[in-house]
Amino acid sequence: MSTAPSGVLVVTGTGTGVGKTTVTAAVAALCVAAGRSVAVVKAAQTGAVAGEPADVEEIRRLTGLKAQAVRELARYPLALAPATAARLSGLAPLDLDECAGVVQDLARSHDLVLVEGAGGLLVRLADGELGRRTLADLAASLGAAVLVVAEPGLGTLNHTTLTVEALAARELTCAAVVLGHWPADPDLACRSNIGDLEAVLGAPLGGALPEHMGLRAPRQFRAAAAGALGPGLGGTFDAADFRRKHAP
Repeated sequence: MSTAPSGVLVVTGTGTGVGKTTVTAAVAALCVAAGRSVAVVKAAQTGAVAGEPADVEEIRRLTGLKAQAVRELARYPLALAPATAARLSGLAPLDLDECAGVVQDLARSHDLVLVEGAGGLLVRLADGELGRRTLADLAASLGAAVLVVAEPGLGTLNHTTLTVEALAARELTCAAVVLGHWPADPDLACRSNIGDLEAVLGAPLGGALPEHMGLRAPRQFRAAAAGALGPGLGGTFDAADFRRKHAP
């Protein structure tokens, strides 16, 4: 485990709906607040519903970043893995090599480029000649560390451990693990998982975002981001204090 490096940071989750987009926006907002230039790339948006904001629109709204700094490279209407969604929709699949090129170009003119995946680390983004291509493959091609967003409740120990072990097996750096939806009234599983996660990871949590934080007004969201993310991600979140406060 290490703090997030400058350059490129890939954001994945232990599954879908864990808060990747909100965490990505929070990291970006702290970069902006610190006077650093940041760009965000959403590799593929699936389950896009007409009339509802996609992840990139939410990131722009929450961070205030200009449209050209937040890029979406592929969009599919079906709520499936991107490779499957592309195939069943009859649309062109995501090209991971082109995606890596876009990220590298942005990295030349920005202090940080955040790359948000779809679903978890090993979800198929595309199918290539060598078989499936995942976010792990993209991170490896970029030489980027990976930020893992996890759920706080029951089941997260297994899902998070599997994700972190998959990173280690591929010699990818885990920048931090952040809880994406910390409830206002955490149950026993949530509270006990804090210490258990840190024991498994061998490192403090990198942050915990309050549930529904992404629904806040932009100014409130940006103010809350600092206290929700740790120093390695530009914030003031104190993992030890959080653990003591919620100890079962």
